[in-house]
Amino acid sequence: MNVQPQSPMDNATFLNWVQGREERYELAGGHVMMMTGGTMAHGLIVGNVFECLRTRLDRTQWVVLTDFGIDVRPGTIRYADIVVDHCGAKREALTAKAPVLVAEVLSPSTMKIDLGDKAADYLQLSTLAAYLVFAQDEVKAWAYNRGSERQFPPGPQVFAGADASISIPALNIALPLVDIYRGIDFD
Repeated sequence: MNVQPQSPMDNATFLNWVQGREERYELAGGHVMMMTGGTMAHGLIVGNVFECLRTRLDRTQWVVLTDFGIDVRPGTIRYADIVVDHCGAKREALTAKAPVLVAEVLSPSTMKIDLGDKAADYLQLSTLAAYLVFAQDEVKAWAYNRGSERQFPPGPQVFAGADASISIPALNIALPLVDIYRGIDFD
């Protein structure tokens, strides 16, 4: 749903406007977009990714956040399901300081956005090392890892099945899909 309290809106105005609202919004190309709620599977996957990252990362160096803002460029603030950021941001910060990993969980209505517009937005961030997208209707993930030449590949690497594991070289960790999808029954 497109909500336009002001058109177009800049990032600072959006961050001020969105504070205290019960609904969830993003700013894309200067336009405010309402975000929908998630399913039980969505919530479980987000929680599992969060837990996996927090147990594998040095918490004196990294902070793992859910549903946190990322200032992508003028006119665009995205709210990722999971963000791994460098420690050191002020506690009242509204956006990530230097996100190194961003993860999204697909919904039927967000697949085109998460693998299209959001991927394009996130992959242009200079600090980003990995962008992960997780399906919620099957054990499957798409991963973009920045290579040694500081470039992302032209397309994501696809991981499928409980035996697969996503390596994140920049963080020196791996995320086994069996852990990401723990507690979800695909009958």
